Amino acid sequence: MSRFDAYKKAESMELDLLCVAPQANPPVCKIINYGKYKFEAQKKAKEAKKNQKIIELKEIQLTPQIGIHDLETKVKAAIKFLEDGNKVKVGVRFKGRQMSHTEIGDETMNKFLDYVKDYSTIEKKPNLDGRWLTCVLASKTKK
Repeated sequence: MSRFDAYKKAESMELDLLCVAPQANPPVCKIINYGKYKFEAQKKAKEAKKNQKIIELKEIQLTPQIGIHDLETKVKAAIKFLEDGNKVKVGVRFKGRQMSHTEIGDETMNKFLDYVKDYSTIEKKPNLDGRWLTCVLASKTKK
């Protein structure tokens, strides 16, 4: 029907004319209560926002000569972050002459990754960027 006829019909029913697909040939319109339509759309948007999970990137810093108990403490913190569904960025920082022995930092990173392998997947492999050896881990469990 023509736009004028559709508008008259909507007005006689005390409703609004909403253009659903203006690019179609001919344009497609609906006769609806616009206030109710906007309320329903807001309600759906609010519900979708409530159900989404925001994943945070947590960071754990290590040193090449970290003690075994300190490493285990850092591992426990990383496992807690991973169980919450967050990503974990692990960094080994080299100071001064430690840069000449980066293999010690590689060993430390590999020990850490062995401890958390049951809880995580490696999203970004360890690589040396300046004085930092970094790696990003993603959680295996979805929460």
